[in-house]
Amino acid sequence: MSGPSHTGEEDLRCRVQELEHRVAELTEALDASNRELQTFSYSVSHDLRAPLTIIDGFARALMEDCAEQLDSQGQDYLRRIRIASQRMGNLINGLLNLSRIAREPLCPDTANLSEMVRTIEMELRYLYPERNVLFTIEDGVTAQGDRRMLRAVMDNLLRNAWKFSVARDPAHITFGACAQEGKTVYFVKDDGAGFDMAFADRLFIPFQRMHQGKEFEGTGIGLATAHQIIRRHGGRIWAEAAPGAGATFYFTLN
Repeated sequence: MSGPSHTGEEDLRCRVQELEHRVAELTEALDASNRELQTFSYSVSHDLRAPLTIIDGFARALMEDCAEQLDSQGQDYLRRIRIASQRMGNLINGLLNLSRIAREPLCPDTANLSEMVRTIEMELRYLYPERNVLFTIEDGVTAQGDRRMLRAVMDNLLRNAWKFSVARDPAHITFGACAQEGKTVYFVKDDGAGFDMAFADRLFIPFQRMHQGKEFEGTGIGLATAHQIIRRHGGRIWAEAAPGAGATFYFTLN
């Protein structure tokens, strides 16, 4: 009786070890592929930045020095070149930032998210003094994580709420935290344009937009950046929304 049982246990142990070894190999291969992709993304983005800066610089010089020699159509073409090159520059900067976040080491610390939100609110009010936005900020909300990266998360989520509530007067943006299943859940809520939850799986994919570019400017990288940072902190991010009824973004940290 003991012989076959012992053999069965050994076989099972060997199978488990084989599976663990295979999982380790696949994990290492995936990590290597991700590192290669991040390096490629960084290299391409970095190499594209220089010629794009030259294009924008020459277009600006033509507008400043030769505008009087061009008819209205020629001036319009130059304006379009500048707008397109600047938009591409923003996309490249977003990609570089996304790549940098994936590679940089984390520096865990205690971060006061409430203070971060108040600072970002002041920055937004300074940049857009014409907007009428009411902020509700819960006091004393803190989190454990890399302060600089968490600042980027809050900046992206708040700018997202600010942008998509532009049609509201006044608009309302709320930041706070609550407990769910023993975990702290942080949230940013707005009463703006919202979106159809049927497309929620596209939210955190780079360059995916929930609205037409003519409606709301943006690169489509901000939420992907927030998602990357939160994943690196062992957390998750998700959203609830409805068209015309605003959106709430939730996230956790490990």
